[in-house]
Amino acid sequence: MADYIHRLIREGEHQRLDFKFEVSDYYKIARSLAAFANSEGGRLLVGVRDNGSIAGVRSEEEVFMVEGAAGLYCRPAIPFRYEEWVVEGRRVVEFIIAPSPAKPHYALDQDGRWLVWVRRHDQILLANAILLRVWEKRQGRKQVTIRYTEAERILLQHLEKHRRISLPGFQRKAGISRVRAGRILVDFILLGMVRQVITEKGTYYILGTESGDGNGL
Repeated sequence: MADYIHRLIREGEHQRLDFKFEVSDYYKIARSLAAFANSEGGRLLVGVRDNGSIAGVRSEEEVFMVEGAAGLYCRPAIPFRYEEWVVEGRRVVEFIIAPSPAKPHYALDQDGRWLVWVRRHDQILLANAILLRVWEKRQGRKQVTIRYTEAERILLQHLEKHRRISLPGFQRKAGISRVRAGRILVDFILLGMVRQVITEKGTYYILGTESGDGNGL
């Protein structure tokens, strides 16, 4: 059974895998859980240092803290399951979080704000209004229709030539309001014609057939 954990550790932290030396902060663990649930799901290994060495879980309290964070510091609550493993004589707890059909999940921060987080590679990033609107329309199963006006033509021509554009960049280039630019991007994302790419440096949009520096939505 230890081979299974060692195999995970050799993968290193990535989109669907995170290491935690310990769980000592409800806010931080709630953010991690919400980011997994809002993205592709994943595994959280508690008792493993960032460099992959085994530290071990010190007490049952850490499991209780994850349960508390998932139920009280996340809205809606995030379901998960966990397994306990003994590796190198130390206990490692594996928390498994599935991608949620009930997204977005909000996580409470230390300032009392409920924020939405997503996971991109090994980073946790703040979701934006465009992504929230995409999720809302998907859940509402609203029909998407596109009016191919000059603004839509400008967007697609720019992406074909330059490969990416930001929301402010599209707004300026098309000479339209930020609200309308956002609405067009949301509809194009829902139709699979455009992808949103969230990175640590910012958010941009690419054609649905392109790949980006971060994971697209």
